Amino acid sequence: MKLSKRITILSLIILTLVGCSNGESKKTVEGSNKIQGSKKEDQAIVVHKDENILKDRYEPPKGFKRVEVEKGSFESFLRNTKLKNYGEKVKYYDGRNKESKGIYDSVFDVDIGDRDLHQCADAIMLMRAEYLYKNKRYDEISFDFVDGFKAKYSKWAEGYRISVKDSGSSWYKASEYSTSYESFRKFMDIVFAYSGTLSLEKELKPVQLDDMKIGDVFIVGGSPGHASIIMDMAENKKTGEKVFMIAQSYMPAQQTQLLINRKQPNLSPWYNLNFEGDLTIPQWTFKRDQLKRF
Repeated sequence: MKLSKRITILSLIILTLVGCSNGESKKTVEGSNKIQGSKKEDQAIVVHKDENILKDRYEPPKGFKRVEVEKGSFESFLRNTKLKNYGEKVKYYDGRNKESKGIYDSVFDVDIGDRDLHQCADAIMLMRAEYLYKNKRYDEISFDFVDGFKAKYSKWAEGYRISVKDSGSSWYKASEYSTSYESFRKFMDIVFAYSGTLSLEKELKPVQLDDMKIGDVFIVGGSPGHASIIMDMAENKKTGEKVFMIAQSYMPAQQTQLLINRKQPNLSPWYNLNFEGDLTIPQWTFKRDQLKRF
């Protein structure tokens, strides 16, 4: 498979450029996970197609209620993410459409530019950075490059820029102080180019599946690698069962998408946390121990 992000740097960095497999050769294992005490006809999810906020568009399954989150938290930010009009197709960076059948139910309203940069790990890093940027927590916007260089937005805002060479990455002074959104997105483009699943996986902390929270990330670093993020969760207080929604970008660069649940169509796009074996999502399968947290 051809590398989409062409850079000249240490061979270790090149590994991250194939952050998400093209998925064509991966088999999707179909199966069934049942929600206890629910009939099939009771599981169909109510979708408010005229709503453009994640939590407003999708109601929880019958008998479930969204888990409580703190106002202003990353969890609340993700739950309130803006979606494009229902039925719109995912756009690749070059303007082509990605067909939705068997993959996604909604598209997130995100500008990915016209370069092949916004792939799986990049979409997750952007969500995290957008949340921190919105709350002016500039010192916390920091991502590692694959070569180990720490790209800090606070330093970028001071007017420093990053020089990337085969010998390593370094800062140099090039501009005046600015926290404009345009400058912030240029910083994120640099992060997209030199970070990926390989580096992000090392930054995140392992978490037990039973302790899943909104904002947690299923991730496997490498070439190929992939990453998907938990966007929302709900719980049935009577049974203790939990469900979640999960999103991804992919390669080539494309808009973030809310994934359907192939195993349980009547529960889709929610997934039962009490799944057996591996987590199978469209275009990838994660191991149970590949859940991590910022």
